[in-house]
Amino acid sequence: MRILIVEDEPNLSRQLRQTLEQAGYAVDSAMDGEEGQYLGETEQYDAVILDLGLPEVDGLTVLDRWRKAGRKMPVLVLTARDSWSDKVAGLDAGADDYLAKPFQSEELIARLRALIRRASGNASAELVAGDVRMDTRSGRVTLNGEPVKLTAQEYKLLSYLLHHKGKVVSRTELIEHIYDQDFDRDSNTIEVFITRIRKKLGAELITTIRGLGYSLED
Repeated sequence: MRILIVEDEPNLSRQLRQTLEQAGYAVDSAMDGEEGQYLGETEQYDAVILDLGLPEVDGLTVLDRWRKAGRKMPVLVLTARDSWSDKVAGLDAGADDYLAKPFQSEELIARLRALIRRASGNASAELVAGDVRMDTRSGRVTLNGEPVKLTAQEYKLLSYLLHHKGKVVSRTELIEHIYDQDFDRDSNTIEVFITRIRKKLGAELITTIRGLGYSLED
């Protein structure tokens, strides 16, 4: 899953990035509203963490412009402001959730997981496909109840497919959503990871749709 952080405080932005990367997310960041708006309009993100008090363009304006442009990714508004009017303004502009500073990183991650699940139509924290189960809270993956160890990139790829179960996901879409902006998009590592996941969880788990991409079914 790929996350955009739009936060102008360097220390907080760095801490958020480290926290999210440790939780298994690919992360891009912007230090002002103008850059954040551009990235949100041109790149594919599974969720955005957006500060309201940004230089250049304020967070509410950025969010309003994204929604008017048809960008539907979940947005978690993160701000030092804690009045009810600011919360209402953020939600009215199109925010999906609201978290005031200071906050606990565990709560931020939990809210982010919930936003991503809901955006893909998954209500439960546990994602299931056949005999494979993934607990998004703990990161634990099991096959027939037995734990299976995946690398970080294998986990990211499987998580994206599980969140979009029943849909055909192209190689390009996988690259856009499991790697950050600086990744070499001509790499053939997607095929390598698919092969490794099949070896660990069963060849029948992921179906290749020739010329289109991959699909994961029950």
